[in-house]
Amino acid sequence: MNVLVLNLTRLGDLLQSQPAIADLKARGHRVGLVCLDNFAPAAELMQGLDAVFPLPAARLLARLDKDWRSALLVHRQLLDAVRASFPPDAVINLTPSEPARLLAMSFGAGQITGFALDDHGFNADTSLWAAFLQLAATSRGASPFNVVDIFRRIACPPLLPPGQALAQTPETLAAGGLLGPTDAEKEHARQRLLEQLPAPRRGYVALQLGASADQRRWPVARFAEVARGLCAVGCTPVLVGTPSERPLAERMTAAVGTCGVVDLVGGTNLRELAATLSACALLITNDTGTMHLAAGLGVPCLAIFLATAQPWDTGPYLSGCVCLEPDMPCHPCAFGAECPHGRACRKAIEPEGVLALALLMLDGASPRSVCAPGARVWRTLMGVDGLVDLESLSGHEHDDRTRFIRLQRRLYRPYLDGEPLESVGGPADMTAEASQFLARALDEVLSLLNLLLRQGELLARDPLPAMKTKFLATWQRVRASLEAQERLALLASLWTFEAERPGLDLAGILALAARFAILLERMRGCVVAGTNIA
Repeated sequence: MNVLVLNLTRLGDLLQSQPAIADLKARGHRVGLVCLDNFAPAAELMQGLDAVFPLPAARLLARLDKDWRSALLVHRQLLDAVRASFPPDAVINLTPSEPARLLAMSFGAGQITGFALDDHGFNADTSLWAAFLQLAATSRGASPFNVVDIFRRIACPPLLPPGQALAQTPETLAAGGLLGPTDAEKEHARQRLLEQLPAPRRGYVALQLGASADQRRWPVARFAEVARGLCAVGCTPVLVGTPSERPLAERMTAAVGTCGVVDLVGGTNLRELAATLSACALLITNDTGTMHLAAGLGVPCLAIFLATAQPWDTGPYLSGCVCLEPDMPCHPCAFGAECPHGRACRKAIEPEGVLALALLMLDGASPRSVCAPGARVWRTLMGVDGLVDLESLSGHEHDDRTRFIRLQRRLYRPYLDGEPLESVGGPADMTAEASQFLARALDEVLSLLNLLLRQGELLARDPLPAMKTKFLATWQRVRASLEAQERLALLASLWTFEAERPGLDLAGILALAARFAILLERMRGCVVAGTNIA
């Protein structure tokens, strides 16, 4: 079967779809990819692709401003190219934007999976995992799943019986990695490094100074302190980045003084960047596309997550990487929100801790705990549920925040997969105060769901207008009650999404309410387990 994957977002998101593409290929499909033309070189590094179709988005938008008919011609040329050489039997759209949803419908495939539209132009996501990916963005700190795993679930729903996780071994993970540069490209990268500085005693360490937004960028002065520490132990820092990050590189080279660094910022294309990363023992980075490139190549990452970035959902998809985030109650912050703390998170993580972690990683050490003041420190690993996980190295495993994330993983994964929930359990082990607060909130929602079910049964027997009004009012109260508790806000969005699906009749709403009640009852049971809450 010809399966066409649409990923029309940034470089990092495109690279994060590689494991999903590998899954599709492993199931015997021919796989095509539609991506933005400026990221098409990344597709050359991806394995499992039988065809690649670059979308000239900038040219299309420019023509749209001048003459919509010429823009339509660009769109038609893409459709003709796909239909001529790779007529899709199915389209998997991993981009939630309206243009991507419309494009997914344009290919005339018999099946559209992921982010779609119905016949009336309304959002019609075909899987709960797709809905969850979009909804989690509105509830920062609530998503317990890596984007890569969500992409994999959208593209390839599990084929195993309920309760069994997708098999994840070092071999299957390697199969989902990037192809990487050729031996000739790697040798050229090594020679280029040697032309600037002699071979370092302890190897090269890449540094990515930039980020997609300034508030997500660790200060250059702190990177410089780490670079000086690396130089002192025989490592050579290698600066990588885009041409727009040249000012950061210039500030960095001025700050490190006599410490020898190799500055390649703005001086590599994507394949050259991949070859350079392959020559390095470690990448120290913000949350960037470069991080996902390195992880896909098997290069260990020491990544810093600030502002809206958090390692639980966009961390590197490679075991053994280390992620740091500010140890602040407000982290991660919401998208588009003004920071009331003057972006204090950018200075919360101290360079001494980052340097110490870098040296441990370069030595191949596997510490169970570290001291990194101001930071929550996590190491990536493959979880027992078959999804990438994080383990705390800084003593934050027993925080209520972490406990609740783990509770969500246990409950949401089977819920989103459509598995039975009755046997899901295990104590959340949150503090008594947090448990009591959450249990009260869950009790309120459960009482409303039970009321909704009773009203629905009456409405089904006798559809009086007054009963219909009461039923709709209770439906709204369920949503409001979930929204009132920060930890349940994501469930409020999920409840609304499911209850407002086009064509859902009263029986469907009641079935949804019953399943939602089971989910919340299981959550309450986990929250109160081991406590004295009734």
